[in-house]
This record gives sequence, C-alpha cells and structure tokens, in this order.
Amino acid sequence: MEIHADWVGGLGFNSKGGSGHEVLMDASREVGGEDKGPRPMELLLHGIAGCTGIDIVKTLEKMKADIDDFKISVSGKRADDYPKKFTEVNIHFVIAGAGLTEKNVSRAVNLSLDKYCSASNSLSAEVTGTYEIISTE
Repeated sequence: MEIHADWVGGLGFNSKGGSGHEVLMDASREVGGEDKGPRPMELLLHGIAGCTGIDIVKTLEKMKADIDDFKISVSGKRADDYPKKFTEVNIHFVIAGAGLTEKNVSRAVNLSLDKYCSASNSLSAEVTGTYEIISTE
C-alpha cells in the first residue's frame, strides 16, 4: 500500500492512494495553516472508525444480524510531549437493527479491536471500545 502527497502551499498537502481517492490535509490557522482540510492526526481516527466499522458490519452480517443504523465515535488522547502520539483511543459504537444480541455485538467488537482492525492495532496507544445496541425488532 502506498500513497503520494503533494504540497499545495502553506501547510497543506493533497494525498492520493492506490484507490484513486484524494485527501486534502492542512493545519489549523493557529499554527499557520489555512484550515482547508482535516488534520493528519484526525485522519488516523477516521481510519480507525472506518476499519472497525467495516469489520463489525462484515462480522454481524455473517451472524445474520440486520443493521439499520451504525454510528461510530472515536476519541483520542495525545501525549503532551513530542511526538504527541496518541496514548489512548476510545471507540464507541451505536448499532441499531434486528437480530442484534449482546453476545454477537460483543464478539464482533472484540474481534475487530483484538484481531482484525489493522488501523487500531498499528498504534501503540491503549485502544478501548464500548457499544450500545438499539433493537429495531
């Protein structure tokens, strides 16, 4: 996997990966950027949300659960000193649907966090997950 990033002036970079999709990243105005795109550290959290979400949807589909709605919130705590890496990441899942059991959702979340999600497992941070189930039956 590889991406290429091109400087677009100021503190902005436009990156493109093998999928062909582009992402414009920029710094905040407070540090000299123009606020034209998400911060690189935000994109790490976006990647974790997408990675865990895909894992959980695929796992629950195999369990014959019907998902009507799925929301993910990811929060990260960063170190005060450079490189100011994430030290803690919490992912909260709210899953609505039919056929969602505590056992199945718990298993899907744990499989993603412990085994399948490459994004969260690439970090040295402590990663935790919580979830809510909303039954639509």
